[in-house]
Amino acid sequence: MAKIILNKENLFHNLNLISKQAKGIEKVAIVLKDNAYGHGLLEIAKLVSEYGIKKAVVRTCEDALKINNFFEDILILADTKIDTYSHTFHIAVNSLEQIKKLPINTKVHLKIDSGMHRNGINKSQLKEAIYGICEQNLKFTGLFTHYRCADELSTDFYWQRANFEQIKQEVKNICEKLSIPVPKFHSANSSALFRIKDFNEDFARVGIATYGYLETDTIFNNPKLKPVMSFWGQKISTREIKKGQRIGYGGSYFAKKDMIVSTYDVGYGDGFLRLNEKDKYITPKGYEILGRVSMDNLSINSQDEEVCIFDDVRQLARIHDTITYEITTTLNPTIKKEII
Repeated sequence: MAKIILNKENLFHNLNLISKQAKGIEKVAIVLKDNAYGHGLLEIAKLVSEYGIKKAVVRTCEDALKINNFFEDILILADTKIDTYSHTFHIAVNSLEQIKKLPINTKVHLKIDSGMHRNGINKSQLKEAIYGICEQNLKFTGLFTHYRCADELSTDFYWQRANFEQIKQEVKNICEKLSIPVPKFHSANSSALFRIKDFNEDFARVGIATYGYLETDTIFNNPKLKPVMSFWGQKISTREIKKGQRIGYGGSYFAKKDMIVSTYDVGYGDGFLRLNEKDKYITPKGYEILGRVSMDNLSINSQDEEVCIFDDVRQLARIHDTITYEITTTLNPTIKKEII
């Protein structure tokens, strides 16, 4: 069967670089949303917990429950129906209406729109939101924002940072008036963390860098991260193809010589996207994927029992004109995973 292999040494290498940049392991929150970017929620949660990470970020309460025993704090980004409670859970609040719907004593991280204009309350609503949190007997444990251009060479990043600095000061003033603790502040994702020379917030939310990639303009001096995932196929059958014969749907691959070809149990049903046939895809060992990728299998000029389809998705991202995130998160979550 097709499988994903997770390289623990590479993961810990990345976490070393991330912790150093954040100025402490306690200032790192690992983003595990969408099945840990396709790497496996439980598998990655166990490994980063073993490393010593105490904070995690997930998309839903359901995911938070699965990893509850591994972390001291879990930020839930996109679940408005909270029907369970844990001392580790913190709920992201994006609107004034959401504040009124949360159960008493819920820990909340208020999201502020500092310029991305996607989620979060407006700056003008800040006082009303914090007062509302207090009136609803919620616990104001965090304030955060998200950058729209942290990965691009643009002044937008510094403009948003300046906006958030002003907002943080206003929050401190409101909290002082209300005699409530100042919440934890966080804004940096992977790209932002490695752009900030002197990181000084309470923690950073690190996603794609954990898994070995950074999607930024090439001008940035990014750290040498190592991909954590490799994807493998198991041989189904082998056959001899004669010169002039065609392979697969549409007969799109034309054999220019006699060759040995094997079929492997990887296809777009596993989340391995169909190749556009304009660009050759070569596996890490130098084999070529021949013709169209089928739903459950593909053909390769190999006789190996197992073939590594990829151990770095950047080449595939270029072929598909997309980003590394999309390649890894598209993989079927039911694919077996091994840790080495």
